[in-house]
Amino acid sequence: MIPQIEILPPKQNSEKLDADLELFADKFNRVMDGKYAVCITDNAMGKASFQATELIKELDLAVPDPNLVHVHLNTFHTKEGLHEILDACVERGFKNVLVISGDGSERLPKLQPEDLADLIDVTGVQSVTSVTLLKYIRARHPGFFHLGVAFNPYEPEDHEFEKLERKIEAGAEHIITQPIVNSNAVVDKLLAKYPNIPVILECWMSKKLHLLSDAVGYTIPEDTPYDPFECLAELQKNYPKCGLYLALVGFKTQWDTIKEKFPA
Repeated sequence: MIPQIEILPPKQNSEKLDADLELFADKFNRVMDGKYAVCITDNAMGKASFQATELIKELDLAVPDPNLVHVHLNTFHTKEGLHEILDACVERGFKNVLVISGDGSERLPKLQPEDLADLIDVTGVQSVTSVTLLKYIRARHPGFFHLGVAFNPYEPEDHEFEKLERKIEAGAEHIITQPIVNSNAVVDKLLAKYPNIPVILECWMSKKLHLLSDAVGYTIPEDTPYDPFECLAELQKNYPKCGLYLALVGFKTQWDTIKEKFPA
């Protein structure tokens, strides 16, 4: 599988919006030119940001292959906003969507069960999760989207597998993990349990270990030696059948090396 390259959209309250939009467009074009998959986050860390579909439209970005655009979608939207995103994806042929519960904030609206009751049964549903959103997308656009979900091997194992089972029953077709360093026993169990579902491993490309600590849920001392490309090589060696999701890529310092490792 070709690597998936994560790009964070500009924040809506950016004080240098024009520069941020130009930088986003540059990163997007590089990924498209390299024939990699571009993954665009949705209000990451609960910070209100521009949406993938609106950026591609407003910046008039060329998309040679819609199958290489992967849109993240979480539960922190109005129903109208959710429909706008889904309809834009259908219009542009963006079929690959990663459905997550997401990180909220006081600035972000949150879908409510009654928002989705016109298409799915929300009896007993207290809040909209990725499972509820998966069911709704499947009901509104049957057969169109290829829906992915997240898997966190650092959460309590039984609970995480139980959640994953519900996600798969709701229509999930592929899985993206939290960042993996070297090998992981829980990921090994995941691969053994679901041999026919594609699994993509997140590789942390930043040397900012405090951010990696936040992602994995335990403290990694800042003085810990960490080479992102060594981690990438270990994942390729230990999990040759898995895809790769490259997070926080340094386009100034790492892009040429990525192109060498994954030639078009």
